[in-house]
Amino acid sequence: MTKKSSPKKKASSAKASVKEKPVILITNDDGVTAPGIKNLVEAVRDLGKIVVVAPDKPQSGMGHAITIGQPLRLHKIDPLFDDVETWSCTGTPVDCVKLAVDKVLHRKPDLCLSGINHGANHSINVIYSGTMSAAVEAAIESIPSAGFSLLDYSIDADFTGAKKYVRLITEKMLRTKLEKHTVLNVNIPAVAPELLKGFKICKQAYAKYVEDFIERDDPHGRHYYWLTGEFVNFDKAKDTDVWALNNNYVSIVPVQFDLTNYVLKAKLEKSWK
Repeated sequence: MTKKSSPKKKASSAKASVKEKPVILITNDDGVTAPGIKNLVEAVRDLGKIVVVAPDKPQSGMGHAITIGQPLRLHKIDPLFDDVETWSCTGTPVDCVKLAVDKVLHRKPDLCLSGINHGANHSINVIYSGTMSAAVEAAIESIPSAGFSLLDYSIDADFTGAKKYVRLITEKMLRTKLEKHTVLNVNIPAVAPELLKGFKICKQAYAKYVEDFIERDDPHGRHYYWLTGEFVNFDKAKDTDVWALNNNYVSIVPVQFDLTNYVLKAKLEKSWK
């Protein structure tokens, strides 16, 4: 005699078989109305429940700054991206991540994506980048994350190739059981999509800006300074992000917020007894 399943058991089984969509937090440092974040949303909008929390104005170069000397304001705005829940924040990119988790989502998202930044965040730029600091903040909160940057500062930049690789990398992140503090720094060359050769997992190149300050006088005769500089790559290895980008590959650098120099630590433990 065949046993029949109860309606209650069937309903429970059907419910369990429906997998909830992952929650994906999206932010940036160029501001909530920047073309880059619009293209990021378009690239991944069907991969999960998307929520956008981003600065109300450009915050490039803010690094990991947080707001402590003035109040923060958070405004839900008419969706800029069709039906995607969207918030603007008066604070920094890091503030956006903190407020998103605590006051908007009331939980940790499954993934945090930052960008698509207008301009490079390869090599030493990762230290100064608001885009990457938002991703790092998410990782500190045990949220796997990635920051995406297109090496084109133009407001009219073509994001076609960038969107393709944003989606590809996001899909891989969702399919992979990532360590909870994962942070990926992804940079995309500003070339036609058909010229992109694929992606490479890279190390961060040793490169820096050779800086100069232009000194001028304002109309009142007071001095002011304008930072300028030239990006110089000192690392000629072929496994760096700079090499990959120069050769039309998308670079992916796994980064971390633990700044401990473990090699030097071991040496000093022996020599500084």
